[in-house]
Amino acid sequence: MTGTVRIGVAGLGTVGASLIELLARHETTITARAGQRLVVTAVSARDRSRDRGIDLSGMTWFDDARDLATAGNVDVVVELMGGSEGPARDLVTNALKNGRPVVTANKALLAEHGNELGVLAEEHGVALGYEAAVAGGIPIIKALKEGLAGNDIQRVYGILNGTCNFILSEMRSTGRDFADVLAEAQALGYAEADPTFDVEGIDAAHKLALLSAIAFGQQVDFSRVTVEGISTISPIDIAYADEFGFRLKLLGVAERIGDTVTERVHPFLVSLDDPISKVEGVNNAVVVEGDFVGRTVLEGPGAGGGATASAVASDLIDVATGRFSPVFGIPASALRARQDGGSDEPHGRFYISLKVEDRPGVIADLAAVLRDHAISIESLLQRGKPEGGTAPIVVICHDAPESRVLAALKQIEGMDCILQNPHMIRIKDL
Repeated sequence: MTGTVRIGVAGLGTVGASLIELLARHETTITARAGQRLVVTAVSARDRSRDRGIDLSGMTWFDDARDLATAGNVDVVVELMGGSEGPARDLVTNALKNGRPVVTANKALLAEHGNELGVLAEEHGVALGYEAAVAGGIPIIKALKEGLAGNDIQRVYGILNGTCNFILSEMRSTGRDFADVLAEAQALGYAEADPTFDVEGIDAAHKLALLSAIAFGQQVDFSRVTVEGISTISPIDIAYADEFGFRLKLLGVAERIGDTVTERVHPFLVSLDDPISKVEGVNNAVVVEGDFVGRTVLEGPGAGGGATASAVASDLIDVATGRFSPVFGIPASALRARQDGGSDEPHGRFYISLKVEDRPGVIADLAAVLRDHAISIESLLQRGKPEGGTAPIVVICHDAPESRVLAALKQIEGMDCILQNPHMIRIKDL
């Protein structure tokens, strides 16, 4: 590269526009830090006529983003289109094959195809940066690959989706139900018209798969992440969580259990003593536990044009200075396949919400099922007067293997006193 790094940007949505603005506004500072000028010379987006509030004069426009991979005036490709297939995958693949560094915010692409893209980047000796793909402006990728590289990581977990955190925060502070708050999130631009990827935990699972690969030196395997979203969470659950001294959060958790690594995205009840319980709104937070460093907590904006553009710029500066490491921290050939089996399994405490007939003996019958599965009750709460012959009951279980709790709930579902299927939320003692 010469004294100028020529950048081709594919995707001119909120992040793309913010990146161009950032590079222009901070040109002097970035040049000093990168040792070269970073200049956007080519762009591509679906709608050429749209006013994005930025100056695109002097930039070559490509109707087909895939052409950036071979454009003569592009040294580095920035992919901000999204999607695990189609033009985004083609652009990144071809750019790497042509020996061009790539910076992307596309967590879905990397979660689905990160292993092969990592091999391509290493074969051609170029960077594949994706700091912006996980937790917005929080530099968690660099923290894992560089700052904490000397540690044996036991666990990495966190709030990885700002939309879900906003919804749960609003439900707690206002008492409104999920559908109402989701509509507000959509109106504010925090949630897409089709919010499935966010509220069903898929977006968080994509990000967790990437963090797990770096933390534990294993191949990315999104298909092995257990995923559960927040669409079944009710105001009652959140109110009971408060009463028991918890906050309800959607967390991604990757941790060593025996000889294996588990990766799970679930709603969790988190103790108020844990700093992550206090992260509200659209913010994200990631906790890393290493054997020497102990617990490290990083918190900040998890999305938005400015935060994500900041992360993209960080990767671009690394490219300009020649600072880059293997895509997932160690060479792709050294990444381990995820191991199955092992004698250990997930376990913990559990919150169980039940709606039952209001008649004598029901609680004793429920307790007997839990007893038969060797599950001990820590707390039991029946709040308020039963209405219409029904009674809401909440049970907190002591630590038990998750498989045993699920088996007990399956048996409880078949009891004639149960008016709707039990609702279980894991309690994470982090």
